[in-house]
Amino acid sequence: MKYSYYPGCTLRTKAKDLDEYARKSAEVLGFDLEEVEDWQCCGGVYPLGTDEIATKLSSVRTLNAAKEKGQDLVTICSACHHVIKRVNDDMKNVEDIQIRANNYMKLKEPYKGETTVLHYLEVLRDRIGFEKIKEKVVYPLTGKKIGAYYGCLLLRPGKIMAFDDPENPTIMEEFIRAIGAEPVIYPYRNECCGGYISLKEQGMAKNMCNKIIDSALGFGADMVITACPLCKYNLTKNGNGSLPVYYFTELLAEALGVKEQKEGV
Repeated sequence: MKYSYYPGCTLRTKAKDLDEYARKSAEVLGFDLEEVEDWQCCGGVYPLGTDEIATKLSSVRTLNAAKEKGQDLVTICSACHHVIKRVNDDMKNVEDIQIRANNYMKLKEPYKGETTVLHYLEVLRDRIGFEKIKEKVVYPLTGKKIGAYYGCLLLRPGKIMAFDDPENPTIMEEFIRAIGAEPVIYPYRNECCGGYISLKEQGMAKNMCNKIIDSALGFGADMVITACPLCKYNLTKNGNGSLPVYYFTELLAEALGVKEQKEGV
């Protein structure tokens, strides 16, 4: 299976582990990630202005590039996935945005939201299958109790993202079971960490992060995993340090035997 792949800016800088171990794990699991040529930053934040198209155009270029290859588009950073998935919904369902964006870009054929956008976790669940992943695991993380942290961007708005139940998601817990560990269900796993206010309102962000970490710790977690570079940064920097925070791809790569095991994981 071949997919167009959009890594995004942060996976080139502060979140290299998220990208590196996603690629290595994909090789073991039998699917190819073909990086989109000349991709541009998605902007990191979905523009809420109904008449705003300029900051959506880089996402449209990426979506159209996948369309021209006849491939689904895979993302992994929660923020990138959120922006690109919502822009794709605009191009499919909002005629004004669709017309204006296509007029500006002058593509060979108008783009009308034809590309399917998948998060890496959706590929694992829906295309590979967690049972198949279990078969590929060589170093099961037996005995580890892991809290999944979803955050905001993967789950909401629920009808557009269509990633999982926004109130009671299960995909990351199923992933944790597939790599041999025990998922910890805790109340704050899909609450906001305050990532977008962490510079302006650091005190508030610290309070939000501490509630998440304390909640996971209180329910018995040894660690927390996430797919979001901003969430990982915020939980690590503004959290109380009671639990380590990892990208889910780090643990996947370790379980598959393509990452060295390290103390504490």
